[in-house]
Amino acid sequence: MPFSSTVRAAADEENFDYLFKIILIGDSNVGKTCVVQHFKSGVYTETQQNTIGVDFTVRSLEVDGKMVKMQVWDTAGQERFRTITQSYYRSAHAAIIAYDLTRRSTFESIPHWIHEIEKYGAANLVIMLIGNKADLWDQRSVLFEDACTLAEKHGLLAVLETSAKQSRNIDEVFLLMAKELIARNSLHLCAEGALSSLPLDSSPVLLAQGSSGRTHCTC
Repeated sequence: MPFSSTVRAAADEENFDYLFKIILIGDSNVGKTCVVQHFKSGVYTETQQNTIGVDFTVRSLEVDGKMVKMQVWDTAGQERFRTITQSYYRSAHAAIIAYDLTRRSTFESIPHWIHEIEKYGAANLVIMLIGNKADLWDQRSVLFEDACTLAEKHGLLAVLETSAKQSRNIDEVFLLMAKELIARNSLHLCAEGALSSLPLDSSPVLLAQGSSGRTHCTC
């Protein structure tokens, strides 16, 4: 399992230094549930039923010597569930917006999701963007550069391309988010340091502007 030296499941779920609530949003069928299930158990399931309302997952990680409990809320993308899912924005510390990099329409919906976060979420909500289904690279309809441009325009933390099927950058998403949230809570880390200590695979990653004002892209 990736990050065996930096991240491990907690032996005792009740003992933790930080508790972070993360909401995972995006259009229907972009693979949100596959991402959450892989993060929870390391297992990929080819066929997933559409999420009804909101599903809840918990996993505890050890990050830089601190135990972090991650509560992940997997939301339905269908319009008829929007009223239900909007209530979960208020208590979230962070949001991950997912799009399917083989379906341009799901990428074009991202400004809508950012607007939802700004309307219903906390003012300092951390936002990350993931382009899922990176294993289908031959069907790509969204360039990584386009995602970088959009992330920089809206001041998002980072962009990662993921694949639950190939176990690509799934743990990395949540580890980077945990490091950023710890940094904002403890004030002794910075976003740039979080990325520099994070072992990533060859998938594209963008880290948004940190305290140095620089933007890093490792693609």
